[in-house]
Amino acid sequence: MRENDRPFAPVLHPGVLSSSPTVRPSRRIALWVSLAAAGSLTVYSTDGYFSDGYGIKAKGRAGVSLAEADDAMGGANNPATTTWVSDRVDFGVDWFVPERSAQRTGPAAPLNGSVDSTRDNFFIPELAFKRSISPNLSLSLSLYGNGGMNTDYPAGQLNLGPGASGQNLLAGPGHLGVSLTQLLIAPTVGWKFASSQSIGLSPIIGYQRFKAYGLGAFAPLSQNPGALSDVGIAQSWGAGVRLGYFWEITEKVALGAEYSSPVFSQRFNKYRGLFAGDGSFDIPQSGGVGLAWQTLPALRVGLDYKYIDYAGVDSVGNPSSNPGLLGQPHGPGFGWRSISVVKVGADWKAGEHWTLRAGYSFNENPVDSKYVTFNILAPAVVQHHLTVGLTFEFGRHELSAAFMHAFANSVAGESRFVALGLAPPGTTEEISMSQNSFGLAYGFKF
Repeated sequence: MRENDRPFAPVLHPGVLSSSPTVRPSRRIALWVSLAAAGSLTVYSTDGYFSDGYGIKAKGRAGVSLAEADDAMGGANNPATTTWVSDRVDFGVDWFVPERSAQRTGPAAPLNGSVDSTRDNFFIPELAFKRSISPNLSLSLSLYGNGGMNTDYPAGQLNLGPGASGQNLLAGPGHLGVSLTQLLIAPTVGWKFASSQSIGLSPIIGYQRFKAYGLGAFAPLSQNPGALSDVGIAQSWGAGVRLGYFWEITEKVALGAEYSSPVFSQRFNKYRGLFAGDGSFDIPQSGGVGLAWQTLPALRVGLDYKYIDYAGVDSVGNPSSNPGLLGQPHGPGFGWRSISVVKVGADWKAGEHWTLRAGYSFNENPVDSKYVTFNILAPAVVQHHLTVGLTFEFGRHELSAAFMHAFANSVAGESRFVALGLAPPGTTEEISMSQNSFGLAYGFKF
């Protein structure tokens, strides 16, 4: 039975829609490739600096996607699911609104202060395309973004003496902030090697941009103070691979799994005095497993587990307390832990044209309280997310929407300035974050 013949857009079905296209989408795809390449260079942050989900449908159920097959975003989620969906194109945009703040309190009043980031509106496009080559073989393409270390804190919190007024919260001149953005391109081949099982392969091409400013006070701690801060935008390219597996265990239960290697990237040479390893900044490896269950004819429930190895990237995972200088191979980093993420979501077929979604996800906090100071730059500390979403289908067309709220969370700990002898014991810092996002997407089956 073909996908659009079933009463509910399925996770599971024994056949693949492979009809001849009635439109030529190549010009549309080329346009959206260029738009995604420009627009994905922005910010996203929920599971650390990975997105909570890729694809507006997945976002509506808290990112649950590893055993789901209802759009063409498999290259970003589980490449093996691509052989189970209609030939189609999906594109959308997510409006992302994070709120970040930091403060320092303690016995040294001149060091105390609080500040909110002023960058809090971002638009993140996404694009995916899938085409069947045969009933058991498909090709697809996904473009999507990561990021999240995008902050801009105004100056003026500190006044450390004559001629040195107006410093930012990390005692440097001018505004304080960083911008890390990532565009990931995943061409994908999916192969259904048995009636109920498939595998998929996605080479990953990664493009990154980064800049930092306002960190001048850390120049004495850097191996190269001229490549630490306020040197503009650095760029890098990288490559990795994602592998996926999908198994239709029964007509109602499916299992999916994926592994993504590190995206090994060129160094940010402009920031070889900031990031450990002379500016090295790979995208960490990750992996996950998911289960989907068609509990009722109109209700599908999914559960995903994901692991993100932030600690495996020295510039992110090295403790801020490491000996040595910023930029050295084993020098200080952000002190991020590797994290586990659990997501649960549901799809409800509410009528002939409507599907409703909801979900909840929880991720471990990557930021340890011992390393709050450096993470003022990137307070990615949210843990609990609630989502809702819907899709309206009319003929070959689909319109989808999703809303996500990440509840405010804070992490507090002793300031690194204490260990550096720049502040008395009892000086503490706290970083906080909350998030909202709203996304819209259009899908067309051909």
